[in-house]
Amino acid sequence: MNVRRLGGREDTAGIIRVQGLAWREAYADLLPTEIIQQQTVDPSEEEIRQWHDWLRENRDGILVAVDDEEAVRGFADFRWGDAETKEFVGDEEAGLKAIYVHPDYWGSGIGTALLERGMESLPDDVDAVRLEMLSGNEVGHQFYQARGFERTDTTTHEIGGTQYPTDIYTIKI
Repeated sequence: MNVRRLGGREDTAGIIRVQGLAWREAYADLLPTEIIQQQTVDPSEEEIRQWHDWLRENRDGILVAVDDEEAVRGFADFRWGDAETKEFVGDEEAGLKAIYVHPDYWGSGIGTALLERGMESLPDDVDAVRLEMLSGNEVGHQFYQARGFERTDTTTHEIGGTQYPTDIYTIKI
């Protein structure tokens, strides 16, 4: 597996697919079926173009994990400074907006590789990484706790017009 920065539209299409498949697997018991099914796994050219344009705007923190055939198997979205961080992310912190791995590759080390590479790529003045995840996401909780993150707060996040409980995790770097 190779972890690198976001490339062309093929990478963007892979990100959309991976996110959709990961949502369907990870959140099936946490979110309503209609919300899960809205996650695209076969993006149209228009969806790819829109996502690609959005991801390329000031997105130095987008990383993809690709296999030998350059197929995206996972991605991470780190944000800092003015890059649309969440309100719980401080000035000298980065937010991990997303990290998703294709469900067929869970447990293979891709998530860890994305996390490590992303943290290595952060600006020197960043002293912590914070993230938010659905409270019932046991796979996510185990993943982050095993890598030194600690649950530091709770809040809610709106999905499809409904508020869901979330946990904030933090790691000092």
